[in-house]
Amino acid sequence: MMDKNTQNEEDQSEKEVMGANTEDISATNRGKSEADGQNDAQFPQAPAIDNSKKDGLLSRIVRVLNWMPRRCRYDPENPPKFTLSMNILLAFSGTFTVANLYYPQPILNILAEDFDVSYERASDVATLSQAGYAVGLLFLCPLADMVPRRPFILFLIWATATTWIGLCLTNNFNVFISLSFLCGVGTVTPQLMLPLVGDLAPPGRRASCLSVVVSGLALGLLIARVLSGVVANFTSWRNIYWLAFGAQYLTLALLFFFLPDYPAKNKGLNYFKVLWGMAGMVVTEPLLTQACIIGFLLSAAFTSFWTTLTFLLASPPYEYSSLVIGCFAFIGIVVVALAPVWSRLITDRFVFLFSVVLGLAFEFIGIVISTFIGSFTVAGPVIHAIMMDSGTNFAHTANRSNVYNLDPKARNRVNTSYMVFCFAGQIMGTAVGNRLYAQGGWVWSGSSNIAFIGVAIIIAIIRGPRETGWIGWSKGWSIKKDDTIKREPVASDVEDVIPPHEEPGEQSTGLGTTALKEH
Repeated sequence: MMDKNTQNEEDQSEKEVMGANTEDISATNRGKSEADGQNDAQFPQAPAIDNSKKDGLLSRIVRVLNWMPRRCRYDPENPPKFTLSMNILLAFSGTFTVANLYYPQPILNILAEDFDVSYERASDVATLSQAGYAVGLLFLCPLADMVPRRPFILFLIWATATTWIGLCLTNNFNVFISLSFLCGVGTVTPQLMLPLVGDLAPPGRRASCLSVVVSGLALGLLIARVLSGVVANFTSWRNIYWLAFGAQYLTLALLFFFLPDYPAKNKGLNYFKVLWGMAGMVVTEPLLTQACIIGFLLSAAFTSFWTTLTFLLASPPYEYSSLVIGCFAFIGIVVVALAPVWSRLITDRFVFLFSVVLGLAFEFIGIVISTFIGSFTVAGPVIHAIMMDSGTNFAHTANRSNVYNLDPKARNRVNTSYMVFCFAGQIMGTAVGNRLYAQGGWVWSGSSNIAFIGVAIIIAIIRGPRETGWIGWSKGWSIKKDDTIKREPVASDVEDVIPPHEEPGEQSTGLGTTALKEH
């Protein structure tokens, strides 16, 4: 009993102690709160930032900028199909964007007079436009393998069209050529559309679909040169720039309402490793190397001819006016009409190398005829223009269709590598053609074109269409396409899926061990 009473007394003592401690703690907390209140009164605290509101505002801004019509939104369950209307839309867009590079070429003399500069100084407009195009080709096009292409294409067109306003208004020549360079950088959108067609078009119709867009690019060159010369001949040269400004915003509006959205094909790629990888794959992938060399030689012969043709037609025995010389651009209509038919009947039915060799042979015959009769009859340059433009178009389309099969997820990088070689060929062809024409006339410059295409034919035939090495025809001589076509990813497959044998963070290249590796 005493033990029980003793235990009760001890429990009561513990409760009293705990109560005292609790009261002390409460008093301490009350004192601290009062002190904090006094401090807050003396030193008011800054209001707390509501991060949720900030994030919500940012999200709303992004949603507004990235808004798109319902028909354009990507649905993995029902990906958009590549239709004829989509093909024509991309060709139309390529026509009025690539034309930016060629509007100033026929009116350089007028620009020189209006800005009061020499002809040599005025030629910087065309030179810097092409230089800007080269910069955009090398540094912007690879990004299309890393980001969604719809907003990327729309942004480039918007930025270029908005910058173009300065070209319409400025009276300072240095500002004019600087803006020409910037507009050239943004004019690479056609080179984003070609790989897009390669991704979306059915494999059996890829070449014919590509040829429609390539024909659109040829039409853009034709429209720019003819329209620029005619408008500047009867009104102010600035009117052609205002027309180009309107055409770009019209293209932007059409693409905004009708270009479907597609997710990025590759996520997490390092931009600088991508650039380095492009340099590596050109020297490690035999098919791409072969196509790039052929493209280089094709472009060299093409620009050499069109550069020296003006000198030939302006000299005896022709002495044509600049307006008549400009009308030679209408020969491009033949290419625009023939390219889709050729691609449908030849390129899509046979191995791509067959179409390349056929196009080169077609061009070679035209150059030989023109070189030896062009000095005394205009039939020579006309035959040359028709056969060379057509052959070049056929060969380029087949080359692109061929190299696009290397890696569906790297088509923009493959296209960039190919176009860099083509651009370098244009530069060399212009320099060599002008120098040889100055020294030996039409026959000398034409002979260099024969050499360019002759070497291209040799490069084409030393490696067969199914050869996996650098030289040879080990897989057979048949020109017919294989019956079994390997399935390629379609629009619903473009979201990144890490293969089982890869570690997270690694990217599949699809080119084996020799190409497009990320070191």
